[in-house]
Amino acid sequence: MVHVTGGDLSLGEDMDLGSIGVWTFAFEGQPIGKVREAAAELDELGYGAIWFGEAFGRDALGQASLLLHATRRMVVATGIARASLRDPLSMAAAHLTLTEAFPERFLLGLGGHRSPKQQSVPGVNDFIQPDPRPLETMRDYLEAMDKAPLQGFEVRPRRVFAALGPQMLRLAAEKTWGAHPYFVPVEHTAKAREILGPEPVLAVEQAVVLGGDRDVARTHVGFYLAAQHQTNNLRRLGFGDADFADGPSDRLVDAIVVTGDADAIAKRVREHLDAGANHVCVQVLTADPQRIPMAEWRELAGLIRRPAA
Repeated sequence: MVHVTGGDLSLGEDMDLGSIGVWTFAFEGQPIGKVREAAAELDELGYGAIWFGEAFGRDALGQASLLLHATRRMVVATGIARASLRDPLSMAAAHLTLTEAFPERFLLGLGGHRSPKQQSVPGVNDFIQPDPRPLETMRDYLEAMDKAPLQGFEVRPRRVFAALGPQMLRLAAEKTWGAHPYFVPVEHTAKAREILGPEPVLAVEQAVVLGGDRDVARTHVGFYLAAQHQTNNLRRLGFGDADFADGPSDRLVDAIVVTGDADAIAKRVREHLDAGANHVCVQVLTADPQRIPMAEWRELAGLIRRPAA
């Protein structure tokens, strides 16, 4: 397991993300009892962290509290809490509260501003107004969090930023503990590490389909091609119109999603680690997104002990 250190917004013991975590949307819409049981088992299986999105269900900070209470050891990380839905004062207060209650176990991943050219995803981005200056807005937001007039806290919390492009990655290195890129190939990890420098944490999401159902992988990739910031990022990495027309190309699907057995997934995890990631959070995709993929998480827990050489 990788012991992650560094960052300019932390005091106390180092937060240990481990090399491998879980990233999921599968808790959305699930009864709280099932979420607690799944989180507790993930903790026992040895995953270093659990990351979850905010789009269709519970408030991200409330969900984080639920997961922290259900686990004993692992880090709970938002991936991401939407800054556009909260003012900096309320975000900072919640961040400090969870950090104080669960020292070195809560990691705030934040982001979520939408550029004017980014297509709105019905039911997800309807409440997020386009922002013509996302970089400046996020810089102002992070600085406002740091200046929030809050009293009574003896901690300084850790946060990471959902950064993809060079300017956002530089902002992550300057103002946070590091970056949490989502929907990226290994080539992006190498470029992100170069831009971030050696110290900031780089926690990368990797989508996987255990068993190799390429239709599931293609559907996942196609959904995110509606997001302009994602296609812009892919274009910077050498993908073009031919990869986006009439659905994602095979080349693009294979770059974003691993389809295969545990060994194939372990190989991709190792590639990200070798390219400069400190931590890889694996998102298991299935044909039924409403199902908690507990069986798959159990099978992949072996990656914690043996990432591919």
